[in-house]
Amino acid sequence: MIKNALTVESLQPADACVIWLHGLGADRTDFEPVARMLQPQLPTTRFILPQAPTQAVTINGGYVMPSWYDILSISPGKRSINSEQLETSSQQLITLMEQQRDSGISPTRLFLAGFSQGGAVVLHTAFLRWHEALGGVLALSTYAPTFESVSALSPVQMRTPTLCMHGRNDPVVPFFMGQAVQQQLDSWGVAVTWHDYPMEHAVCPEQITDIGLWLKQQLN
Repeated sequence: MIKNALTVESLQPADACVIWLHGLGADRTDFEPVARMLQPQLPTTRFILPQAPTQAVTINGGYVMPSWYDILSISPGKRSINSEQLETSSQQLITLMEQQRDSGISPTRLFLAGFSQGGAVVLHTAFLRWHEALGGVLALSTYAPTFESVSALSPVQMRTPTLCMHGRNDPVVPFFMGQAVQQQLDSWGVAVTWHDYPMEHAVCPEQITDIGLWLKQQLN
């Protein structure tokens, strides 16, 4: 299982959970301030912030850093990745999801959130690996490296509301790659909400407000 996950416990007894995956080279604490900002309007929501394993990343000269999977090469609109490592991270995420479900959190009140590479793991898990109900998906400044292997979703996967958000000036994950996620989900019949912002590969205050409003709407 994923080790060293940081838990931001709910202010009141938890009946919902957001599992939030950070990006490449980042840390489990990156989104802790965001979780704490969201807590007052989501007092019964627990946030779990896993830590990616530290491993070599080919595109960064083999430098060892926190990563959910190795990225072997980059071309316009495409990432060549280590699929085995992606599957390992996805299975570890599923283990966390099952733990929350088994502790009493309804899958319909369980959310997966991910930024950049973490978002890619979330999209793969929610729409290729997880076959139960899910409260929703938050895909932040990310892409979907495995969507091309899917022809159609199951009925339960189609009912997974998704919030896609991207910076219009993103130099790391180009804007059109985020749009491609939204367009593909829309073609599959998923209820997708799209927001974009005048930012680069980052998170902005307006976005955090929009996340809180969307989560609150899903949980009501």
